[in-house]
Amino acid sequence: MKELVFLVEGEAERNLLDALMPRLLPEGMGYRVIPFQGKQDMEKRMGQRIRGYQNATARFIVLRDQDSHTDCVALKQGLQARCQGTGREAQCLVRIACTELETFYLADLTAVAQALDIPSLSKHQENKKFRNPDHLGSPSRELKALTKNRYEKRAGSRAIGQYLSLDNTRSPSFKYFVAGIKRLTAELLDA
Repeated sequence: MKELVFLVEGEAERNLLDALMPRLLPEGMGYRVIPFQGKQDMEKRMGQRIRGYQNATARFIVLRDQDSHTDCVALKQGLQARCQGTGREAQCLVRIACTELETFYLADLTAVAQALDIPSLSKHQENKKFRNPDHLGSPSRELKALTKNRYEKRAGSRAIGQYLSLDNTRSPSFKYFVAGIKRLTAELLDA
């Protein structure tokens, strides 16, 4: 079976992917999301989950927030090293959400406005800080303030994921995440 397997920190990421993947994947391509209970659990157990996964042709995408980790490259290299220890490193792709998952949402305030029914929200997109939200210190706090606390991580991820523009380039980390999914999908379809 042609399948993408996402290893993510928790339920919010799962909710986003469950809303996003039906719009992104072609018919006949399956996906599965393996949520962990936070970053430490993910880093501790992701290797065994990849190693023991039964589908030999599956491709794995590890998605993790950068959070307060100051060196994004070192963080990514550490996760790649964990993938190398599985013997399936050629089937793995690591993507970092700079600095939090909410960066993806702040890059597309039209999607947030639609999902949370706050029509006036999209006008903020041209504010300097929302033109490239990957550089924001606390995207989750920014999103809560912008939505006057209407955004809630799990439910918000599910709702916003339905509207996110797959072509949005305001968040480079989102752009590379989507490009990585498309690349691995093409690999599987060509195999």
